[in-house]
Amino acid sequence: MFYMYSFKKNVSYFLIFLFVAIYSAQGFLLSVLYADERDRQFWDRRYNTEEYIYSKEPVEFLKEHVDILPKGKALDIAMGEGRNAVFLAKNGFEVDGCDISEVAVRKARKLAEEHDVKIHAFVADLEIYELPENTYDVIVCFYYLQRSLVPQIKKALKPGGVVVYETYTVENLECGYKGPKNRNYLLEPNELLDLFSDLNIVFYREIVLDNKKAIASLIARK
Repeated sequence: MFYMYSFKKNVSYFLIFLFVAIYSAQGFLLSVLYADERDRQFWDRRYNTEEYIYSKEPVEFLKEHVDILPKGKALDIAMGEGRNAVFLAKNGFEVDGCDISEVAVRKARKLAEEHDVKIHAFVADLEIYELPENTYDVIVCFYYLQRSLVPQIKKALKPGGVVVYETYTVENLECGYKGPKNRNYLLEPNELLDLFSDLNIVFYREIVLDNKKAIASLIARK
């Protein structure tokens, strides 16, 4: 009887533990999905205008260095309204571009049509979507920081592939410039360099541009 009582007691504890674990995991998953949905809704509202809020012109850093990039297949991560993806397509790249906002993706496709080029623009939540390995000759990422994505970026590059990355540093916040106010979305000094230190660094800088924004820019080859 004692052994049966102990067994039942242990089973009861196990079932309680299992219930708590499942409930906690479910709560965490729901909170993540809810946060992702809020992000999607925020950017859909932001992009829901006839105007291209970041202009139709590519980032200057990309324009300055496009000639050194290996031709082939390119990925624009968190591409927004597609200005950099379209620029790459105009320069002979086969371009994939993703963003969490369906509105942004539609505008990117429209911009491609205006320039008579083709891009594969698709909606993707980068907290969930996994980059295909050994697929891209070039990966670009501008003004989006998700540190957990860095290992995927490296795996997604073909041997000899190049990553081009530029985004805000903490100095941007400290100087009171426009941009993210959450320090988690800002690079610490030399952080971008350290994140890609196992690649061949072609170019790196940390700079304040035109007294308007503080950024780090990197080009690295796998």
